[in-house]
Amino acid sequence: MEGDISLDDPQVLKQYDQEGMLDRIHEMPWQCQQAWQMAMDFSLPRGYSGVDKVVILGIGGSAIGGDLAASLAAPEAKVPIVVYRGYSPPLIVDERTLVIASSYSGMTEETLSAFEKTLATKAKKLAITTGGRLKAMAEENKIPVFSFDYQAKPRAALGFSFLPILCFLQRLGLVSDKSADVAEAIKVLEALSEKIDETVPSSGNPAKQLAKKLAGRLAVVYGAEVLAEVAHRWKTQLNENSKAWAFHEVLPELNHNAVVGYRFPAELTARTMVVLLHSAALPHRIELRYRVTRQLLEQAGVAYQVVEAAGTSPLAQMMSLILFGDYVSYYLAILYRTDPSPVKVIDYLKEQLAKE
Repeated sequence: MEGDISLDDPQVLKQYDQEGMLDRIHEMPWQCQQAWQMAMDFSLPRGYSGVDKVVILGIGGSAIGGDLAASLAAPEAKVPIVVYRGYSPPLIVDERTLVIASSYSGMTEETLSAFEKTLATKAKKLAITTGGRLKAMAEENKIPVFSFDYQAKPRAALGFSFLPILCFLQRLGLVSDKSADVAEAIKVLEALSEKIDETVPSSGNPAKQLAKKLAGRLAVVYGAEVLAEVAHRWKTQLNENSKAWAFHEVLPELNHNAVVGYRFPAELTARTMVVLLHSAALPHRIELRYRVTRQLLEQAGVAYQVVEAAGTSPLAQMMSLILFGDYVSYYLAILYRTDPSPVKVIDYLKEQLAKE
């Protein structure tokens, strides 16, 4: 069915993209710029700098920003940064913990439950949201709220869930100054978008070309180091935007298990495609693992494609691959003749949970 669809026809994109997901993808550079400046201007209590751990509460599209920030900060962070998805906060939360509750809608039940339970602790607390019960709960308890007004699906507001957390870590002295990296990332995103947006024909558009290769196949995305959580982001975007099965794996861990599983069931070999997210800045031993992993995929007859990061800084490289993946998931949704925005299955699940 995918072969009859033209990704170069604006009317086709308009027909299936009823809620304007493409516009949100276009706005990624602007999002990052806005979110960073707003976070720099945000008033943080002085006492928040004296923490020895950071716990980020969130789930789904509101949690991935914490994942990315923790991944980027890991090589230099002076304290552990933990992203927690659940109804109760981890027991490590105490008076020297900074708890950041991130919920785009402010109505995410897992995040609300965990955040409410931290109110009884002496932890430093911060909320990131557009409103809802989270904002009300924080304001009632005199907790700072980083509030933003951006109409989108939570996963399409990544700039506002990622950059503020990174900025707060910087301002609290937990990571080095990232201002130059943010400026570079924005320029890289703008340049990349010009190469892969909908106006670039399929013949010269690598994002459209990859989407066509993934159509009808099971997508498995590989990443390592700071690209590990980027692979996670690709997986969830393919799930939610493209309404497709997708999984992600992380190097070097996948070299100790996943590579053994290429053989069975044999009928999946021709229906699977691996996407390897790659950066020239990866450590030598990890680079070697990428090379050998590609050889193993070839030996097993599994199709794969390497997608290279753009930019110099780790942040720019992360964001370039995130934007590339967002475009791929969008184009794949169109090939599957589905609107990338709605997530009716999740809405149904929430409705069923609400009945209880």
